[in-house]
Amino acid sequence: MRRRMSRRTTLTAAVALLALTTGCGAADMTKQASPFANAQGAKTVTLSVQSWVGAQSNVAVAQYLLEHELGYRVDTVQVDEVPAWDALSQGRVDAIMEDWGHPDQEQRYVTDKRTIARGGDLGVTGHIGWFVPTYLVKQHPDITDWRNLNKYASLFRTPESGGKGQLMDGSPSYVTNDKALVTNLKLDYQVVFAGSEAAQITQIRQFAKEHKPFLTYWYTPQWLFKKVPMTEVKLPAYKEGCDADTAKVACAYPQTPLQKYLNADFAKDGGKAAAFLKKFRWTTEDQDRVSLMIADQKLTPQEAAKKWVDSHPQVWKAWLS
Repeated sequence: MRRRMSRRTTLTAAVALLALTTGCGAADMTKQASPFANAQGAKTVTLSVQSWVGAQSNVAVAQYLLEHELGYRVDTVQVDEVPAWDALSQGRVDAIMEDWGHPDQEQRYVTDKRTIARGGDLGVTGHIGWFVPTYLVKQHPDITDWRNLNKYASLFRTPESGGKGQLMDGSPSYVTNDKALVTNLKLDYQVVFAGSEAAQITQIRQFAKEHKPFLTYWYTPQWLFKKVPMTEVKLPAYKEGCDADTAKVACAYPQTPLQKYLNADFAKDGGKAAAFLKKFRWTTEDQDRVSLMIADQKLTPQEAAKKWVDSHPQVWKAWLS
């Protein structure tokens, strides 16, 4: 995930099982392409689903409206971030609803090969950062300045961090500068991967339940802030190009307007479905509302999408016009 940071209704049981799979770092499913992707003349759409719940929320609402308002059959395939670009270029999927910024992939497929087309802003701005629980900030107000982190490294030691403070990351598949940041800022910390967004959330909630210190790579928008208040640690200010060399990064992550991308053929010939996906644009609050229903209230993505659609006709009807 990034700049960057990994379900529906009328699906077969196998597809439904796949689509319900959650948690970052899920297996790359690009080789299990949907038979409906880029199908000429068919009223079918295949959407790539990244493994974090915000991305699942986009897809859930898009799928619900495509099926119930436009009469399409929608298939979903869970794909990690970079492989999703390959799948989109090859027509294995028709659209990515949330990309956190992969300029190398954009250059290759949008500019050079022209096999992928821009689908416009999602309407949500993403940001990655380092966060500590707000209850810890109340005890140590200066902990939110990265220059003070070494002073508090002992608070964050875990059995996995090798005597150093633990900086908890999620999935290794997400775009992260954290190992370089720890090295280049000379911090006495060890990056430890939880393995997935779901595993990271479980650990954060457990730390919070026990009122323990933790330092974690995290991002906005994210529904968990409503359950576990966290405060961002200020890293050296981001400046354009400061993260160009990933080995030398010593600055914060940028604010990133999240983008949609479509297979170029689908963007041209995808009819009402392509037009709808290009117009799909909602707010951080909208996405968080659906994400909270899925991840915390345990509604199925279909149920969460229906609840949002039923209560926000003034938003989504503009996407169909």
